[in-house]
Amino acid sequence: MKAEIFLPDDYHPAEDEPFMNERQTEYFRRKLLDWKIAILEESALTIEGMQDATRNIPDIADRASEETDRALELRTRDRQRKLIAKIDSALRRIEEGEYGYCEDTGEPISLKRLDARPIATLSLEAQERHERREKVHRDD
Repeated sequence: MKAEIFLPDDYHPAEDEPFMNERQTEYFRRKLLDWKIAILEESALTIEGMQDATRNIPDIADRASEETDRALELRTRDRQRKLIAKIDSALRRIEEGEYGYCEDTGEPISLKRLDARPIATLSLEAQERHERREKVHRDD
């Protein structure tokens, strides 16, 4: 079992420390877990709200509006389900020691990018190349 790693509340990964050292790894692991917990809590509240909102609405316009709201909420939940899968994948990469490295080049992903988007799997440059290729193919 791993020893608990102490991180001060104000800790942020810095460029002048070894890349993906224990503190950085723990920082991103906690960040991902907190994000996942927040999404799951929000989902539980939404499901509760949707169950409470299930009622017979006689006015057709009100019913249509309620159905539209429900469809939008379900789409949002689906996006969040996919996001949780990406968070789980990032947590797996942390456990395997692969987190923080670009899947395309193998180079480290910048700490600023990881802090802003902890599920990132590509460096900014590789992501931009990927998006340019995608745009070229979409335009065909």
